[in-house]
Amino acid sequence: MNPFAPQDPVENDQAGSNQEESFGDILSQFEQDQHRASSEAAGESVNGTVVSIGEDAVLIDIGRKSEGALALATVTAPDGSCMVKPGDQVSVTITGRHPEGFYLLSKVHVAVPKDWSGLQQAFNDRAIITGTVTEVVKGGLRVDVGAKAFMPASRSGARDVAEMEKLVGTQIECRITKLDTEKEDVVVDRRAVLEELAAKAKEERFSAIQEGTVMTATVRSLTDFGAFCDLGGIDGLLHISDMAWQRVTKPDEIVKSGQQIQVKVLKVQTEKKKISLGLKQLTKDPWSVAVETIHVGDRVKGKVVRLADFGAFIELLPGVDGLIHVTALSWDKRVRKPADILKVDEYVEAVVLGVNPADKKISLSLKQAIGDPWEEVVRQYPVGAVVEKPVTSLANFGAFVEVENGIEGMIHIGDITREKRLQHPKEVLAVGQTVKAQVTEVDNERRRLRLSMKALEPTSADTFIAETEVGAVVSGRVVRLRGDRVEVELGEGVHAMCRLSGAGSSDAGAKAGGAADLSSLSAMLAAKWKSGGPSMDPNALREGQVRRFKIVAMDPNSKKIDVAVEN
Repeated sequence: MNPFAPQDPVENDQAGSNQEESFGDILSQFEQDQHRASSEAAGESVNGTVVSIGEDAVLIDIGRKSEGALALATVTAPDGSCMVKPGDQVSVTITGRHPEGFYLLSKVHVAVPKDWSGLQQAFNDRAIITGTVTEVVKGGLRVDVGAKAFMPASRSGARDVAEMEKLVGTQIECRITKLDTEKEDVVVDRRAVLEELAAKAKEERFSAIQEGTVMTATVRSLTDFGAFCDLGGIDGLLHISDMAWQRVTKPDEIVKSGQQIQVKVLKVQTEKKKISLGLKQLTKDPWSVAVETIHVGDRVKGKVVRLADFGAFIELLPGVDGLIHVTALSWDKRVRKPADILKVDEYVEAVVLGVNPADKKISLSLKQAIGDPWEEVVRQYPVGAVVEKPVTSLANFGAFVEVENGIEGMIHIGDITREKRLQHPKEVLAVGQTVKAQVTEVDNERRRLRLSMKALEPTSADTFIAETEVGAVVSGRVVRLRGDRVEVELGEGVHAMCRLSGAGSSDAGAKAGGAADLSSLSAMLAAKWKSGGPSMDPNALREGQVRRFKIVAMDPNSKKIDVAVEN
């Protein structure tokens, strides 16, 4: 038979009829099988896994070729939140099959009362019963619970009319709150049942959360002290101090509302139903890095992040701050607070004074990084040096002069002038006035510099030295005998020293010549008195005696005058 040869039209019609009949049989058989499978499955309780949540339904994998759909309204809590999330294991009941092939599911596992006695028993026991929402009526919903019942809108668990309409045709769990058999008046409450189920589900989720676990959370809301995160129906608090190792001023610097983040469960307070979360705990503690890299004596750089009355905080690493105490800011004692020399966001260099890993504290010094100006002062201003600097402050006991930045010298009130006795430095000095003074003391241990203005004023000795020449003969009064030296007053405030170098040899001769007679010694002394000269016996001079002396030497700097007895 040639398959390409024309065929009899009658045969073609008969073949087409047979094909249509065969397809119809197959379709009919498929529908019967589907109906039978749906009928067999109806009422069966199965465990499933939530796959996704849509606008109107929750898709659940029940371990069959087709997935099941559960009305979203049946798992929506009164506050509008969904009581399940993807991945949750749920127990459902198959109620039928949709024409498109997926299973229709219900969360209801309790029976519908069959008669009024069943309703009465459920009312007395406050038991949960099954009902089917049939229509939306004025003020609420009509529910078939084996008898027509009314459910007020406020007790439906729906937030608006649109949600109420979605409940029509669905099975719900409710509780009878009013039963009047004579008037056949039945009132049911679904909201209370949903609240109980939501509380139970929340408790189960709370119990499943363990300290130390890492979870995915959704930032729900932000506050000044942190962020509340949704852990799947359970709220946890991510405190601002646990967001990052560095200092965080506002939570929105780290997280945003609606953002999904990974968090670590730090603490679960079962009694208070509180969960503390951490974000920074998922990264390495920067202090472990700081301990390895920052050591005492190191010079480090950082940014000023905060100023306080007692010091400045410097960020050395993200999450690692060091403190410069106010006393370590400057060598200048006039610096009383950090704001005097530092500002926030400024970068500075400091020296590490101490590292305390246990307390997570690092002590820094700004003034040591700058260098101690006292060392330069000691070298540049020795005793005798003259400074010309401004007066910075006055006190009852004297005046302070700024020698170098941060270094002051003190002029005691008695060292200001020779002209008169002062009651207060302000009688001759004022703040800001430039004065000239001489360094009289450098105390390294006490870091003190003492100055004298009157040391630069001309004295009687200065005038005498300026007006008298070496070799001149002057009158003087013996003030004090000091062995081989005699202190001589040449005028008021002018003193000289007369050295009797021959006294030692005379004494020695007297001791050596023990046999010399008294008359010989007297003759020798008389001869020395007549001849005069520096070898004169000191016994020949008496305190208070006025004699003539010759100027031997004068030193204007030290104001020293040496004289010799003139014949």
